[in-house]
Amino acid sequence: MSQQTQYKIRSLTAADQSLLWDMLYLSLFVPEGNTPFERSVLEHPDISKYVRDWGRAGDFGFVADGENKQPLGAIWLRLLAGEEKGYGYVDDFTPELGMAVFPEHRRRGIGTSLLTRLFETAGASYEQISLSVARGNPVRRLYKRLGFEVVAENENSLTMRKRLKARE
Repeated sequence: MSQQTQYKIRSLTAADQSLLWDMLYLSLFVPEGNTPFERSVLEHPDISKYVRDWGRAGDFGFVADGENKQPLGAIWLRLLAGEEKGYGYVDDFTPELGMAVFPEHRRRGIGTSLLTRLFETAGASYEQISLSVARGNPVRRLYKRLGFEVVAENENSLTMRKRLKARE
């Protein structure tokens, strides 16, 4: 049973850096019953590159703020190209998506709203976006429902892509 949550979506800014670290940590999928990662996992270069020094060229995203401007979740894009490529790498022109919603606010449409807003905005700059998601992560269903398709997979995860506009 989900209750309605009131929230407003605003642009992510460099002032949201600490929130981004929290969201990045929450985005790391831990199967039910498993021990969560130590927070120090965020120091690993393969993880930290998704949010470190937020606000560089091409970075953008959104925050869903609830009552009293309390963040409920966030979504962001960062182009990780060349040597910097991330887990959801497709090519040097496709930014990777990161997203998390605080557990107590999940299953209330916030993730869908954040994704929809991001699609509307990202299409002005990018033909497509990508992400990496653990095979067992239930959010896979949301991504699939909103038009992401699997383009690569391995034993533990899927790389998914969403086309935002047709190639010209």
